[in-house]
Order: sequence, then C-alpha cells, then structure tokens
Amino acid sequence: MKDFKRYIQSAASCTANQVYPLSIAEGFQDGDIIADDEKDTHAVLFWHYCGFAYLTGTVTGAFLEKIYKDYFMRETTRRFVLITDDTNVIQFFSGKESILLDQRREYRFDRGQIIPDVNAETDLTIERINASNIRAIKGRIIPAFSWADDASFLTKGFGYVAMDGDQFAAAAFSSAVSSKEVDIGIETNEKYRNRGLAKLLTRRMCQEIIEQGKSPVWAHLISNIGSMRTALHTGFTEKQINTLIKKV
Repeated sequence: MKDFKRYIQSAASCTANQVYPLSIAEGFQDGDIIADDEKDTHAVLFWHYCGFAYLTGTVTGAFLEKIYKDYFMRETTRRFVLITDDTNVIQFFSGKESILLDQRREYRFDRGQIIPDVNAETDLTIERINASNIRAIKGRIIPAFSWADDASFLTKGFGYVAMDGDQFAAAAFSSAVSSKEVDIGIETNEKYRNRGLAKLLTRRMCQEIIEQGKSPVWAHLISNIGSMRTALHTGFTEKQINTLIKKV
C-alpha cells in the first residue's frame, strides 16, 4: 500500500472516473496498479477488485498491446473490464478479436442540492449493513462484488439493506470509496421491484455520503433504463458517457 500511494496523483487525473482508481491508490479497496515500463509516458493501469480497469497518462500503442495480450487474450484471476473516454484507446480496441464495446453512463451529484423525497414501501425494515445481515444480501451487485471480504467492507465501506423479516428485499452500498467520492451500488430482489426501494436506499446513501463530506457518484450500462431512472429521481445528473471494453 505504501507503493500504491505513489499513484494517488495519477489516479486523481483519470478523466473517465476517479473513485475506482483512487480507491486502490488510497488503500480503501483491493486492486492492482500496473505502470508502463516506458517511464516517461507516466501511463498507469488501475484494476479494481470488482474488475473495472482505468488508464491514466500518455498511453502508447505498445502498452495497449500488452494490456490486450495480458488481460483480454489470457485468462485472468478476475474479470477485466476497461472503462475509458480516450478516443485513441477506443480506436485501438475497436475491431480487435474477442473484444466487445459498450457504453457506460456516468453521473454526478451536487452536494449543495436538496435530496428529493421518494415514496417507497414502508412496512419493511431498513437497517445499516452489518455483520449479522450482510450474508442475507443476494444478487449480482452486492458488497462481495466490490470488496475482497466482509471485514474490509464493514471497516471501510457502508450501506443499507431493506429486509422483509429474514427475506432480503434490497440493498444500497458503497461500491467504490475514495477520500472524495463514493460510488453507489444497488441490488433489488426481483420480488420487491417497482416499490421504490432502490430510490429510498439511494437517498439514504446520498445523505450519509454528503455528511461524510464526500460526493455521491453513480454509473450504469447505457441500456440499464431502471438504473437511469433511479439516478435521475434521486438527484443525479449525467456527467459523461464512457466506453466499456470487455471480452466477448
């Protein structure tokens, strides 16, 4: 982690996203940092535990070719999804074998605004995620998606869960954490969808993130209309659209 701190400035310069690269460099979450051998380029690859990867610095064709061979053409210890706004990077990977390009919509949140009220199911128990309920959270976008273990999440992250007795209904949590921002992850049990739970829990998250002196951030695949509606209804505004590069 001492070595990782050398890359904080580089992570903060990422124009596609900052919270994921900074979460690694600042020591909040697990991940890898791979610097280009050509030191004068200052190119760095940040690979988060969840699989999201970001590039900073002057990225050469040789470095991109290395990334393509080492992370897209070989089996990796975890998924590898490169997210970028760099047209040169996008052009390099366009048409490459076994590569699929998609788009990811990124949002910002004005900390000075009033967080909108939401109408949601009221007969469920809303509680902070803790050691006794974290394993009840099921689905794809859950703390285990972004954090190496429960202890790491409970120490450095936070979130809220909606429970119907012992049945998991929905959860919102810190998917990525830096000293400045928190990215919000959401999962809703299919049986409890369309009740406003995602909006309710997102509102709770935004309140706490702002109380911490940080900014909430949000992102999703451009095809995820439900996530877009939740973001807009809870006060987020679109910041940019990045390109997502992954294995077929």
